[in-house]
Amino acid sequence: MIRVGLVDDQQMVRVGLRMILESEGDIEVCCEAASGEEAIAAAAHHTPDVVLMDVRMPGMDGLAATSAVVEANPDVRVVILTTFDDDEYIYGALRAGASGFLLKSADGDTLVNAVRVIAAGEALLAPEVTRRVIERFTSTPTSASDGPEATVTTPDAGIATAMAPADPEAYVPSPEAVGDLSERELEVLQLMARGMSNQEIAQALYVSNTTVKTHVSHILTKLGVRDRVQAVVEAYDSGIVLPRG
Repeated sequence: MIRVGLVDDQQMVRVGLRMILESEGDIEVCCEAASGEEAIAAAAHHTPDVVLMDVRMPGMDGLAATSAVVEANPDVRVVILTTFDDDEYIYGALRAGASGFLLKSADGDTLVNAVRVIAAGEALLAPEVTRRVIERFTSTPTSASDGPEATVTTPDAGIATAMAPADPEAYVPSPEAVGDLSERELEVLQLMARGMSNQEIAQALYVSNTTVKTHVSHILTKLGVRDRVQAVVEAYDSGIVLPRG
């Protein structure tokens, strides 16, 4: 059984999520919380496999709660519930240790599949969701001197509109940031940061899915991160991938 915790300050939202999830034979809701503080206590007591975490809540918000839950319970994977329209916490949630994102408008099948994917150890949901997440946090300038926030004019056109590989002459990532990644692994990491799935990467590089999975595994190990989301954050932070704007 996949044990799920629900965190949302709206009871009706939690009721709806519970009904959808518990209609499946392999998922059970083991705990609920209406605030970040309650989420931390519930995760410590019930140790769910997956926590569905709302962001905007009174008191401690979902971002702070995610960081605390992941730090105290490394095996608990947190999925952020977001609308994308008004949540400005995407990049912060990634850095806090979130393993994925789920649109609040998602249908039941998408919700169930997302829980199963995250519980199985994967980090990224549908590639189109990944692209929108990365577009959002990479549209923010890297410093105050970079000027006003860049605008992504084609939000559904794919990550290539918002990101580009770093210019090696303009920035050289530190060895500590990128580990000892091979040239091929760096290439795979850049494609991951564009929101590509393993299958899309395999097609782009003319290799098999198995080969891509091996490269991804090596990347996670060398960077010392636990999943693909954190690897993408590392790629952005180290300058392997830079925002366009």
